[in-house]
Amino acid sequence: MHFLMKDFHSALFVADFVISLFLLIGLCGLVYYKFRQKRVLIIFGGGFLLYILTYIFDLNMVAGIIWWVLMIMLILVCFVNIGDIRPLLISTLKNKKKTENQKYDKEALLKVITDAVSNLSKTKTGALMTFETHTPLTDYYKSGTMINAPVTPELLETIFYEGTRLHDGAVIIKGNTIVCASVYYTPTTKALTGKYGARHRAAIGISEVTDAITVVVSEETGRVSIAYKGILEQVKLDEFPNIFRGMLDSIDDED
Repeated sequence: MHFLMKDFHSALFVADFVISLFLLIGLCGLVYYKFRQKRVLIIFGGGFLLYILTYIFDLNMVAGIIWWVLMIMLILVCFVNIGDIRPLLISTLKNKKKTENQKYDKEALLKVITDAVSNLSKTKTGALMTFETHTPLTDYYKSGTMINAPVTPELLETIFYEGTRLHDGAVIIKGNTIVCASVYYTPTTKALTGKYGARHRAAIGISEVTDAITVVVSEETGRVSIAYKGILEQVKLDEFPNIFRGMLDSIDDED
């Protein structure tokens, strides 16, 4: 039993050493790769060698002290080089967002929305469709009914059909998915002419506080409008595909 316990502790010792070794190598490599500071690398390298020696001679307390000293040094290096780290983090986040945005099929979305808008306009069916871009709209999901279904013209037309419970409010679309329906926004406080109704005010309202694109179809005239960054623009039905495509392309270019 004594030999088994000894072997067990030996295995733990080896595992602890190997894990710590890889962590320190990774930290040293990260510091040098990101900041190209040889002096920092030399200091970390020296600490790394001391750490190995303390393990070889089973100086656990000293090893622990060296480990924490190295961690504090790493934090200080990051703090001193915060100006270099911030752009790196921003770039990483932008690349992540770009990767997420590239997952959706833009051409398929354009065709579906163009067909849906055309049908809704011709039948004078009121509609409010918001397309999530960079700003997350998760807080607005809560006020609506979750759908989480692929976006299709038929589903959009069914949702906005006056006989359904979901026809009031907006539909939020993320990528090629209808996330939720019957979502309500705080309307704009801007003074608008009488030709604009509650949907138009809601569309401008959401565009004032997010970077989402919102398409409105008037139930009275069938006219199509697009709200973006606080501005509502009426568009002709035959011009809608190109205008909508241009807006999506512009947003993708920002990534």
